[in-house]
Amino acid sequence: MKTSKSGLVIILGLLLVVCGCVWLKADDGRVEVAIEVAETWLALVDQGEYDESWQTAADYFRTAVERDQWHRTMTAGRKPLGEVESRELLEANYRSRLAGAPDGHYVVIRFKTSFSKKVDSEETVTPMLDPDGQWRVSGYFFK
Repeated sequence: MKTSKSGLVIILGLLLVVCGCVWLKADDGRVEVAIEVAETWLALVDQGEYDESWQTAADYFRTAVERDQWHRTMTAGRKPLGEVESRELLEANYRSRLAGAPDGHYVVIRFKTSFSKKVDSEETVTPMLDPDGQWRVSGYFFK
């Protein structure tokens, strides 16, 4: 059977559509949603709203860290860095497994952040899919 050039283009187009749909289904936009959740949550931390950031965090986070402990940690460690001057997304990767955490749906997000009192810093925010189907932050580290 002889296939014309237009037939090959149609077949190639269909393959791209099928592969694209599989890719979209595999991702389902969860990385983008997780980035939005992380940025919204970071805005609370940036404003010194540590209690509210704890309250809106994932169940896993709130079970691991008591509210007062979180507030003290942020006041002692994050507040001295000063105001955020810039924050640039470095990478965001979906994971179903993380060391020391139960299997689930996570997105590990790294930001290059410049604070007024610490120019070269990095933040890692890890949203997870909570049992109620909502993405919430389950981990936060800065260095």
